Amino acid sequence: MSGKEIMETRSGISRRGIYVTLTIVAALIAVFGYLSFEWLFCRFYVPPGYMAVVTAKSGREPRAGSILVEEGEKGIRREVLAEGRHFLNPIQYDVEIVPAVSIPLGKVGIVTAKVGRELPPGEIIAPDRESKGVWRDVLGPGLYRLNPEGYQIEIADAVNIPVGYVGVVTSQTGSEPAPGNFAGPGEKGVLKDILQPGLYYLNRYAYQVNVIEIGMNQVTMSAGSNESVVAARTRLNSANDALGALEAQTLNFQNEQRLKTLKRAVKKTSAASRKQAADNITQEAEIFGVSRAVEFPSRDGFKVTLDMTVEFELMPGNVAKIYLLYGDLPQVVEKIILPQVLSVSRMKGSSYRAQDFIMGEGRETFQHDLRQELEKTLAGKNIIVHNAIIRNVEIPLNILSPIRAVSLAKEQNLTNVSMQETAKKLAELNIETQLIDQRRREVEQETKKLVAQTGAERDQAVAELKAETELAVADIRLKRSEIIARTARLKGETEVKTKFLVKNEEAQGELLKAKALGGPGKLGDLKLVESLNPKVETRIIYAGPGTLWTDLKNGALPLPASRPE
Repeated sequence: MSGKEIMETRSGISRRGIYVTLTIVAALIAVFGYLSFEWLFCRFYVPPGYMAVVTAKSGREPRAGSILVEEGEKGIRREVLAEGRHFLNPIQYDVEIVPAVSIPLGKVGIVTAKVGRELPPGEIIAPDRESKGVWRDVLGPGLYRLNPEGYQIEIADAVNIPVGYVGVVTSQTGSEPAPGNFAGPGEKGVLKDILQPGLYYLNRYAYQVNVIEIGMNQVTMSAGSNESVVAARTRLNSANDALGALEAQTLNFQNEQRLKTLKRAVKKTSAASRKQAADNITQEAEIFGVSRAVEFPSRDGFKVTLDMTVEFELMPGNVAKIYLLYGDLPQVVEKIILPQVLSVSRMKGSSYRAQDFIMGEGRETFQHDLRQELEKTLAGKNIIVHNAIIRNVEIPLNILSPIRAVSLAKEQNLTNVSMQETAKKLAELNIETQLIDQRRREVEQETKKLVAQTGAERDQAVAELKAETELAVADIRLKRSEIIARTARLKGETEVKTKFLVKNEEAQGELLKAKALGGPGKLGDLKLVESLNPKVETRIIYAGPGTLWTDLKNGALPLPASRPE
């Protein structure tokens, strides 16, 4: 390859390198510019508890009448953006940051969809979440992000059933069930299952909850106007002090419904009845009150008027059926209990004479028969009767006066007899009191005698015990002295015997030692030697045959000649 070709090759390579370098630089500038544009102009932040509603300025045209659009379409997007950092081109999108829906504890969120399929005419509850209308299911406590352009959320109170009550649920949408039957799935009417005490998140547009008292209730009929009015119970309002705000809200709503019913009933009554009913509504009587006493003719043709209180109970398992057939508790009282009480009272009362209602036994018998008949009659309607109490019996004065006079005469006679019996008992009591006093004095004397006798016996026993104790002590001391004497004697004898044995053994030892040395004489010599002063020195000097001289330094002692063996 020539030099020219080499130069051209190098020049081409250099140009390509420049082009690549310029391309990379341009790409980096473009990327940096894009990222800077995104970061500076497209970035936005959704704080906690908020959401972003996005509107696309460009895209496909949505269907006619659409409020919310999907991604790629022009308009307000269905999906909202949650909290956090997001990037959208402000040229293509508008962003509106709005608060998310927060549902507190004890509340529910009722959602009304503005988008979706149209509902049939007259329907408001959406069958699913793809249709317009009110969603059947509610939103519980929490934070929710639904596009406010397409969904409206109404925050309402949850239903709190207090203790002592149950809730009867009525479905407000659907097809009509067979008459007298509970509503099934998809049907409109009273549901079989009741709500026990507790907190429930229900849609008030889909379900209505009526709070019904369970346990003991009362209805009282007393003299007044000829119209029948049932007063509201205080227990609904008085519960506000003891229950929370949700319970109070539920009970107050139920109370308002009952008061509306009462006011509608009052408008149909006379002026006197309206006044009496207004007083009952204002005062909110503690029991159901009926402004009419029970009236019926007696067996002997006289008019008998009496006040009556009936105690009854609705069992939780029967409340739904009772509500389905008769309605709320005041309606049950007015439609079922009152007519039965009046009917049974007239039927049973017409078999008694007027004076039987004044005498205690006849009145008690009538009350017993009335209660049994009411129990039997209302049991078939799932209402338990516990008692029927008769008060304030009134009969015509022309029959009441002679009966009262006869009763007074009988009572006076009984009073006189009782006074005689009382005087007799008083005399007997005085005699018994004197006898008791006499007996008390006798008991006191006997007690003193027993105390003195017991004291003497005690002193004698103490003296005898003391003498026996001293004798026992002397005997113990004598025995102790004898023991000490025996101990000393035994001790002396023991010491003598010990010394004798020791000396005897020493003598035996000396005897054995003498025998060992060859005789007592040698033992004596040994003893003499042992008794010498250790400083004495002995020197033996040989002076010739037949002669032995001993030189004693400190003295001379004759030494006996040894005898031949």
